[in-house]
Amino acid sequence: MKSADKSLFDEAYYQRFYFNQKTRVVDPAHVERLGAFVCSYLQFVRVPVRRVLDVGCGIGLWRDVIKRHYPHAQFHGVEYSEYLCGRFGWERGSVINYKAKTPFDLVICQGVLPYLAEPDLKVAMRNLGQLCSGALYVEAVTSEDWDQEILDEALTDPRLFKHPSRLYRSGLSKQFTELGGGVWLSRQSDLPMFALEQVDSSSPKP
Repeated sequence: MKSADKSLFDEAYYQRFYFNQKTRVVDPAHVERLGAFVCSYLQFVRVPVRRVLDVGCGIGLWRDVIKRHYPHAQFHGVEYSEYLCGRFGWERGSVINYKAKTPFDLVICQGVLPYLAEPDLKVAMRNLGQLCSGALYVEAVTSEDWDQEILDEALTDPRLFKHPSRLYRSGLSKQFTELGGGVWLSRQSDLPMFALEQVDSSSPKP
């Protein structure tokens, strides 16, 4: 199967999943709580944030969050949807092949990766490693989330790929250290981290 085509992300898609209060998958209050967690944790571990990339930025919910927590940081939104680029003025690009001359201190990739077939997903995760020299926030629905029935299937897009969590972890861990809560630290960073602040996926389960 191929990754989602650009024609999927038209006005009707965003009306269904973002603008309609009855069917939207996320709301500003949720992103505000999430952003407070991510930004506060990065401030705690002292990740300097001057340049932020939101790849798959959608309707721009993270932009105001970043402005509140990092008022002097530069926010850059990249979006695959031609409709949203025309409406909000984002730079058009894909997480698979978007390039930047200088890596970013914080990269946000929320709800994007599950739309990619496995070959494209692996390329995208490698590319995130090139785009980020600080912290990465990733949100992706996994096959375990579907199996455990913790999703609201009335709101979740059924066209998402059901990749297992191990596929995401194995791809991202090549260039990042998992800190938990969807937060990853680039291996390019020289920030010291305590052992229990890191997720050790190699540890045997009791």
